[in-house]
Amino acid sequence: MPSDHFVPSSYYHLFIFTTIFILASPSSAATVTKPPGPFKKIYAFGDSFTDTGNTKSVTGPSGFGHVSNPPYGSTFFHHPTNRYSDGRLVIDFVAETLSLPYLPPYRNLKQGNATTFGVNFAVAGATTIKHSFFVKNNLTLDITPESIETQLLWFERFLETRGYCKNGTSDCKAAFEDALVWVGEIGVNDYAYCVGSSIPDDTILKLSIASFTHFLQSLLKKGAKYVVVQGFPLTGCLPLAMYLATEDDRDDLGCVKSVNNQSYTHNLVLQAKLQQLRRQFPHAVITYADYGNAYRTVMKNPSKYGFQEKFKACCGAGEPYNFDVFSTCGTPSATACKNPAQYINWDGVHLTEAMYKVVSNMFLNGTFSHPPFSYLLDRKHRAG
Repeated sequence: MPSDHFVPSSYYHLFIFTTIFILASPSSAATVTKPPGPFKKIYAFGDSFTDTGNTKSVTGPSGFGHVSNPPYGSTFFHHPTNRYSDGRLVIDFVAETLSLPYLPPYRNLKQGNATTFGVNFAVAGATTIKHSFFVKNNLTLDITPESIETQLLWFERFLETRGYCKNGTSDCKAAFEDALVWVGEIGVNDYAYCVGSSIPDDTILKLSIASFTHFLQSLLKKGAKYVVVQGFPLTGCLPLAMYLATEDDRDDLGCVKSVNNQSYTHNLVLQAKLQQLRRQFPHAVITYADYGNAYRTVMKNPSKYGFQEKFKACCGAGEPYNFDVFSTCGTPSATACKNPAQYINWDGVHLTEAMYKVVSNMFLNGTFSHPPFSYLLDRKHRAG
């Protein structure tokens, strides 16, 4: 994630933990009260920003904070829900918009109707590059073996057990007839695991994009028709990055320049690759959800979106960002603000429900998806 030059070595391990392990999961489905939408199910992939509980179900550390403790989940669910937020995430708002229940994590599937509306395969801490790469390079901070390749294998296993892709065929079109594929941001962890190593960002960029492209091609070849891919958010605007960076490493937003530049470069290359895939699969709609520019727009005029505090964490302790790696949200020394909706940041690494709601609305109803999400919906309506 951020460049290695501004992260004190004593904070490397804490930095990775706080950056990458975002656990989030509803344990129950939402009640569908609106008329059926154009999609009957969602298949979600990604890392911590989209994970709805898969990491909670596998071996490994829970990472940042104490997600099972209040005040996590206090705003919407009124109790901790394994999300690193006070409420819902982007993927939750996507499900609500499509009149679907919240997605269950793959590792916690239940038989029956719980799987008919979709599944989430995202894993907090997941990478685009295979886990073996990090092991080979002695990058011991990568303790999450589930990569995007793992999620693809899980997905294939899920389809086969549900009667799709019979006889080993790669033709799984029936599984995608009424399905939206939502690929949350993934790739931030690839950079984060290499903090302090001799591996250049350019190497990670090339390997990450190549692996991610293979993943998308696999889905499209199987029959995926409607795909949304989220870019990187402005990771340099997180209180954690601000807390660790030197004061001269700032951009026009007041965020950490080196970190945001890294995300910006990755997003540019990703968008170019998506354009190539559109030409390769002309019958599919591939929408890019521009997380970076959506976040930037909010940062430029936070009050327009109801935010009064753009850098401080709502829940935490310490100055100047209400964040300290030793007193994180959920611990006895941390306290939460009275109105999370006025804050962009929840706990120093993760965002508030209010920010996720604003960003998701920009994706689904605004101008920060290319082509617009409305175009994707129109294509689905016309296809029947």
